[in-house]
Amino acid sequence: MKRLSLLVTLSLFLAAAAADPEAAPSAIRELGQINGQALACGQMAVAGQAKALMIRHAPKTRRYGGIFEEETNTAFLAQGKDTDRCPPPEDFAIRLEGLAKRLPAVPPGSPPAAER
Repeated sequence: MKRLSLLVTLSLFLAAAAADPEAAPSAIRELGQINGQALACGQMAVAGQAKALMIRHAPKTRRYGGIFEEETNTAFLAQGKDTDRCPPPEDFAIRLEGLAKRLPAVPPGSPPAAER
């Protein structure tokens, strides 16, 4: 019975990966953007939440780490020191909540489409 449960779980993960191979990179890009903007806006708690989501849910590969880092840097530089344009913490919370719901659906070991 345990084997059957494991088989069903694995097939669901594989089906999700086949359905949208860009789901994980897209979610991680968005997570990096939130992280960079939060850092530039001085929202350290939000940045901590973004990093925690990355650690808990993103596949542990160099490629995914690179995507997160690149998007963080790009968003940080784009936000710059113009804190007048910073969104309120509630906006960050809404975006992070949406990502938190999407990330667990991403199979943990699924490589980006470019690595397949």
